[in-house]
Amino acid sequence: MTTPCCSCSANANKMAAFLQWRKFVFFDKDTVKDPVDTGKNFALPSGISACDSGRGHIVLGDMDGRIWLLTRSLQLTSFQAYKLRVTHLYQLKQHSILVSVGQDEHGINPLVKVWNLDKRDSGNPLCTRIFPAIPGNKPTEVSCLCVHENLNFMAIGFTDGSVVLTKGDITRDRHSKTLTLHEGTSPVTGLAFRQVAKVTHLFVATLEKVHCYTLSIKEYPKVELDTHGCALCCSSLADPSQDSQFIVAGDECVYLYQPDERGPCFAFEGHKLLAHWHRGYLFLLIRDAKSPNKTEFGSRESFPSDRQLLTIYDLDNKFIAYSAAFDDVIDVVAEWGSFYILTRDGKMFALQEKDTQTKLEMLFKKNLFVMAINLAKSQHLDSDGLSEIFRQYGDHLYLKGDHDGAIQQYIRTIGKLEPSYVIRKFLDAQRIHNLTAYLQALHRQSLANADHTTLLLNCYTKLKDSSKLEEFIKSSESEVHFDVEIAIKVLRQAGYHSHAVFLAEKHIHHEWYLKIQLEDLKNYQEGLRYIGRLPFEQAESNMKRYGKTLMHHVPEGTTLLLKGLCTNYLPSRDTAEKESLDRVQINKANSEEFIPIFANNPRELKAFLEHMIEVDYGSSQGVYDTLLELRLQDWAHEQDPERKTVLQEEAVSLLRSDNTVFDKALVLCQMHNFKEGILYLYEKGKLYQQIMHYHMQNEEYGKVIEACKRYGDQEGCLWEQALGYFARKEEDCKAYISEVLHHIDQNNLMPPLLVVQTLAHNSTATLSVIKDYLINKLQRESQQIEDDERKIHQYREETAHLRSEIQELKMSAKIFQKTKCNMCNSPLELPSVHFLCSHSFHQHCFESYAESEAECPTCTPENRKVMDMLRAQDQKRDLHDHFNRQLRSSNDGFSVVADYFGRGVFNKLTLVTDLPGSKTVGSLEVNLQRDLLIHTKRNC
Repeated sequence: MTTPCCSCSANANKMAAFLQWRKFVFFDKDTVKDPVDTGKNFALPSGISACDSGRGHIVLGDMDGRIWLLTRSLQLTSFQAYKLRVTHLYQLKQHSILVSVGQDEHGINPLVKVWNLDKRDSGNPLCTRIFPAIPGNKPTEVSCLCVHENLNFMAIGFTDGSVVLTKGDITRDRHSKTLTLHEGTSPVTGLAFRQVAKVTHLFVATLEKVHCYTLSIKEYPKVELDTHGCALCCSSLADPSQDSQFIVAGDECVYLYQPDERGPCFAFEGHKLLAHWHRGYLFLLIRDAKSPNKTEFGSRESFPSDRQLLTIYDLDNKFIAYSAAFDDVIDVVAEWGSFYILTRDGKMFALQEKDTQTKLEMLFKKNLFVMAINLAKSQHLDSDGLSEIFRQYGDHLYLKGDHDGAIQQYIRTIGKLEPSYVIRKFLDAQRIHNLTAYLQALHRQSLANADHTTLLLNCYTKLKDSSKLEEFIKSSESEVHFDVEIAIKVLRQAGYHSHAVFLAEKHIHHEWYLKIQLEDLKNYQEGLRYIGRLPFEQAESNMKRYGKTLMHHVPEGTTLLLKGLCTNYLPSRDTAEKESLDRVQINKANSEEFIPIFANNPRELKAFLEHMIEVDYGSSQGVYDTLLELRLQDWAHEQDPERKTVLQEEAVSLLRSDNTVFDKALVLCQMHNFKEGILYLYEKGKLYQQIMHYHMQNEEYGKVIEACKRYGDQEGCLWEQALGYFARKEEDCKAYISEVLHHIDQNNLMPPLLVVQTLAHNSTATLSVIKDYLINKLQRESQQIEDDERKIHQYREETAHLRSEIQELKMSAKIFQKTKCNMCNSPLELPSVHFLCSHSFHQHCFESYAESEAECPTCTPENRKVMDMLRAQDQKRDLHDHFNRQLRSSNDGFSVVADYFGRGVFNKLTLVTDLPGSKTVGSLEVNLQRDLLIHTKRNC
């Protein structure tokens, strides 16, 4: 920030250091014009002896005891403050309080007056306090004045070397007290209060020494900072940008002091007349070398032709902001955003600071970019403005060929300047080292995109800088941010597989890790181990993707992992972690989905499937079907009879587990000609005809007969098919035909004519084969005919008898001669009830037991049976669907048709209604049938 030097350095060295500071014109000087008459210069009051500024005005004191207030519009007002003259003024910056020192009478008796400029007394500012400045009774002149902004401290320095401190409210007598803080022999030339946090210091400068008092401590400890001082008005207090240091301008150097030590110094030669600090600038007024020397006291009084040089220094950036010569300067004050120079000839000059952009352009023209950057920072320029300076500085260095320096400036533009602007420059210049540095900085600030990551990694690979590459990918996420997936792709493409694997594992990119391990590095064992450490969902998906590859190279380990994945998967971690995972929900994959992985590994597939059905009996049907296929393949290729028997039992046991798909299992058994499985599945599916056809195809005659016996009851057509099968055989099958005919005859399965026609196709079957069948059939039919004729005769006799009874009931009177009740078997007594059926009952017995008054209690059950039969026949006449189903399912369709004929289903029903008084022969039959079931009641 500053250039320190020792007080004992040679004058030549000091001057050399000073000459290194560049000089600029950062201020515009204008002579203040009269606001009324613009052609004339503004004229200050004559005889000015003191001045200050603050609170929107410039305060002036003259030799006539008046105080003048100059406003921004250059309006002057005054009031009489003292009778003789004003010697010192101090305007507070945060309060409208003005403190003045002057004389009301001749002699040495300075008075301090405190003015409140916001309040008025007879049109003048209100004077709130007046007290003598002399400490005790010792007459001495006031040399300097300083007031603390909190109004609790006021320090007055005297020419005899003493300093009086007023503590308390300086605007009132009752609330303050005065004490002598400092005593010495050398006149006091400068005072300044320094407030940092709650600590208050008072700097005291004399012609010979510099001291500092700590006022926040009760004893007011003093520190002697230096053994040389300064002239009057040649000290000031810097602002917080310079850590509020006390500035003392000597003839050879300008010194800066902390409360406890001396800070840096600057070799600014020349006899100092004035030192001020305004808004970050140090103002030094230096007497021209041709001018006379200073007076003995060190005052600024000069001859009328005194020539002075005003220089404005920027201590932070080490340059001279302005320098110009003036005649007889009274003071330099800062107000209304400008600096004003007051001269004894009544003129006032304004120094207007150029704006920051103008200053920067002036520096740019001279290629002073470093100074421009420092200036911009001190002026608190925004980040966009700073970035533009860095860019211009980088362009300047790039054109000079200083690529290393240029890239450092471009790095400072990150976040503001488009990265492609820089990247394009260094790609064209083939400066990979510089481009790498820029891209690294871009990633460190988390502003890199996927293309930047790709380019940076390509730079590393082009440079073959493995250490930098490793440092980049192994940096923590808080240091460098980049697109991990893009980085993995670039590293893999460049052949840096180990780095890509590290990056994929670190950032949990499982797919990339496995892709590189298995496809590039061919490290199948590591890939399998990695999958075994993944969570269930990711392990499952990666096994589906890479399972075939792993099975081809590490079949045993892959099979073992799949067994665990499809039963109760737990990632392969520490034992403690496994125990905690035991309480988590069980994860189990679908084993059927992994069967294609074992395409070329039947042995491992069989072990896997057998493990699955062993630990989980409810495995999917696909597992059982695949295992059945494997067992059938082993059975088909096995040559050892004993081993073949064992494999056959295993296959059959699998079929009996009822977990296989019937159709698939049947196709597998047929493909491998597995007889036991085929027959078992036929029987399980009730495919009895297929069982018999299977035996027929293999010409197993005994098995055909056995199948008919076993399944003939469930499916009667088996015997008919067996007869047709044997009838088509040309070899001698008489024994089998005879057995088939015997069962057909026993169960009446075929008409004899159809049997004869069927056997007519067999040239070896003679009449002797069918003779017994025909004789038995004819004998049974003859017997059946005789039985039917006997029943017909019996039914005709019964019908004739019934008709005669009906006729008799209609044509002749019925005499009731019953003497006993048919219910209680007791002698009949009147009243009694008689029915035409010859049953008689007591009146009370009939009423107790009869269900209806029109029906005989004795005949009612039998009559009801007959009526139910008639009603059932009527209901079944229209049941065509039932008839068709029964006809299709029956082995003897003729019997079904005959049964329905007997029920009258196919009879046409004709209803005849007799007209009153008419009698016909046809209606007689209907009435007779009706009267059989109707009984009338008679009361005797």
